[in-house]
Amino acid sequence: MTKIILSFVISWAVTVVLMPIIKKIYSKISAKQTILHYVKEHEEKQGTITMGGVVFYLTTLAIVFFFLQYQTEWFFILAVSFGFALLGFLDDFIKIKYKQNLGLRPYQKIIGQVGISIILAFYVYFSSQGGIIVLPFTYHTINLGVWIIPIIVFVCIATTNSVNLIDGLDGLASNVSMLFIGGIITLLIIYKNILFQSGADAYSISTLNNIIILSTIFTGSLFGYTLFNTYKASIFMGDVGALGIGGFVSALCCVVGFELFVPILGVMYVVTALSDIIQVLHYKRTKKRIFKIAPLHHHFQKSGYSEPKIVFVYSTVTIIAFLMTLLLTLI
Repeated sequence: MTKIILSFVISWAVTVVLMPIIKKIYSKISAKQTILHYVKEHEEKQGTITMGGVVFYLTTLAIVFFFLQYQTEWFFILAVSFGFALLGFLDDFIKIKYKQNLGLRPYQKIIGQVGISIILAFYVYFSSQGGIIVLPFTYHTINLGVWIIPIIVFVCIATTNSVNLIDGLDGLASNVSMLFIGGIITLLIIYKNILFQSGADAYSISTLNNIIILSTIFTGSLFGYTLFNTYKASIFMGDVGALGIGGFVSALCCVVGFELFVPILGVMYVVTALSDIIQVLHYKRTKKRIFKIAPLHHHFQKSGYSEPKIVFVYSTVTIIAFLMTLLLTLI
């Protein structure tokens, strides 16, 4: 537990030190966000520095090897997250270079996302995890065999795009994701203890322990970043951050067999994505809108709710989802 706490504190501190340096560099190269024209409430945010999500990787890479010895499992989680972050970086770079809000074309994004997701799926299937998936609340497992591959591809693509969608208000994606990963860390600690009591081999226990510490480091960086991203944000994470977080969340859950925990603890990811899908499908069919604007957080904003209040509600729902999961697991 000492190592977990220490890794979190150091990660937070390194992020807090790095962010002003990153902001200064970005200001010099004019790495600024172009705001979507149809979000009138965000016009004042035009020109805010973006791509702050790179700090998650600078921090993690700076300290991870001080806490962990190399293991394929945790390294692959980080590699998948970095792959998605790189995709987001390309998207951000195009937006900044041409000073508009349209980066990579949709088909280019989906090709990259599918490619990384397939690599993750085959890695998990041919690893010791195989087709095993953990059932929420009980920690019982089932083996889905080769069917785990399409499930992982779906979870990975859905999660990364959902995190990208929820990144629309100051502090929203960072707070919800920080709480989500924190919840997964807690549930993993319980799972590790269950495996230990059942006589699991030392490597499996060591693997989970390393993944927990990696996740703690990443969460510490997110927590440090929120100091600069809460309303009114002085820097945005950009797609490099949003897609990177989505990649980390999905890779983390898939590598440990926690795929079914994603829609539970990530209920606000799901709600955000569904609101966008429902809006598009309903409009195509009826030419009418269900929400004033999608995703849902923009609908609330159009309805007069402040950004901090929306972030607070989304964060609270995420905490409640975690606490209910924890309660049902322990009883």
